[in-house]
Amino acid sequence: MSEVDRLQYFLDQQRQAVLAIIEGLDEAQLHAAVLPSGWTPIGLVLHLAGAEAMWFQRVAAGTQPTVTWTDGVVDPPYDPDAAFVTQHDSAAVIEHYRAQCRISDEILRSRGLDTSLPGQHGIPWPDEPITDLRWVALHLIEETARHAGHLDAARELLDGRTGLGPR
Repeated sequence: MSEVDRLQYFLDQQRQAVLAIIEGLDEAQLHAAVLPSGWTPIGLVLHLAGAEAMWFQRVAAGTQPTVTWTDGVVDPPYDPDAAFVTQHDSAAVIEHYRAQCRISDEILRSRGLDTSLPGQHGIPWPDEPITDLRWVALHLIEETARHAGHLDAARELLDGRTGLGPR
């Protein structure tokens, strides 16, 4: 198995966990904030879609991601300090997340892992330099796994279910 295949495998495992954890929640539950920070499960999925777009499209590929919603809901400007919430229909958000993941996969598989990054992320990163596509892939695995854990806790608070997903 190649390094790209391994990275893809672990990224896919975390993405599948996110979707498995929220599967079966109704629209009200997906839009319910159950923790004091105020984020909602579907808002967190939208955040993950944005992370996929920002890191793979904007940073790794140097392109500007675009999103076109057909539901008339206008997203506010990104605020890293705001709770992750959305008024978009959950099915549309989930499809948007899947679409962003497909684009990310194309970028991951079409460039070398040592490829330098043409885009900018705009967020100070104090611990280490953001150097190449490998770093982006590892960061998305970390980011997705972190939020899958958050979703797991929220799911338990919503309906008592635990241990959902591939792991």
